[in-house]
This record gives sequence, C-alpha cells and structure tokens, in this order.
Amino acid sequence: MPSHLTTFQGSIPEALKQAIEAKIEGSTAEVTGGGGHFNLVVTSPVFAGKSMLESQRLVYGAIAHLMAGDQAPVHAIDSLKTRTP
Repeated sequence: MPSHLTTFQGSIPEALKQAIEAKIEGSTAEVTGGGGHFNLVVTSPVFAGKSMLESQRLVYGAIAHLMAGDQAPVHAIDSLKTRTP
C-alpha cells in the first residue's frame, strides 16, 4: 500500500468501524484496506426499503469527519456495500 500523509493517531479501520456503528442504528461494519483507501461492508436493518444511494449516503455521512481536510486519514472508499440482515 502506498503511504498516505495524515496526522491521525490510532487505528483508522477501527475509527471507521466505530463511527459507522455509532451513527447507524443496529449496524455492523467490516473495514479492510489501508494507505488511505478502504473497503466497507455495512449491514443494518436501517437500510431496509432504502435505495443503494440512500444507504450509501448514510454511511458517508457517518464517516465524513474522517474524510475532511488535506491530511484526512481516509482518502477514498474504494468499495462500499450496504446490506440488510
């Protein structure tokens, strides 16, 4: 993985997981990747009846703070899958 400049301290995958699970009720998040690029699989009953775009917007809203700024710890979400249990 290429290096990604950030001042973030701690585990970025864990920060993504915690942010998603805290903001999206009943969710579980699987996070893989590194170097600023991550893959997410998020499962939540909240996604039932929502379009793929609506579900993905919920996830991006939950992690927006980790993607903001020039030295954000998350540069890109390479893959985002949302599922219902």
